[in-house]
This record gives sequence, structure tokens and C-alpha cells, in this order.
Amino acid sequence: MTEVTKDMIIGDILDADVGTAKFFLEMGMHCLGCPSARGESLEMACQVHGVDADDLVADINAYLASK
Repeated sequence: MTEVTKDMIIGDILDADVGTAKFFLEMGMHCLGCPSARGESLEMACQVHGVDADDLVADINAYLASK
């Protein structure tokens, strides 16, 4: 995976690079293994947890680019 978007499913992001889990944990999403968390989009998770989706996408993409 080279770039993440807001509409991507969290489970797909985690499967592509498990190191991205830290970004979800930092925003308070501690249920990364549950089916509903893995099946929602990054944008949906951000809405629920009060996080700016654009900021999270930028942070994850910076992490991926640094690898």
C-alpha cells in the first residue's frame, strides 16, 4: 500500500501494514480486532471518535512514505 484515503476500510489498512495500528490506538480506537471496527471506513471511525479524517490520512500517509 502506498497511500491511504478516507474511504478505505480500516481492516484493509491494517492488513496492508500492521504498523498503522498505532494511529488508530492513539485516537482511542482500541477495538481494532472487532468485526465492526475492521469493517468501517477510516472516515466513519474518525467521526465516531471526534478526529479529523484529513489529519489522520495525512499522518498515516507520512508514516507509509517514510518506510
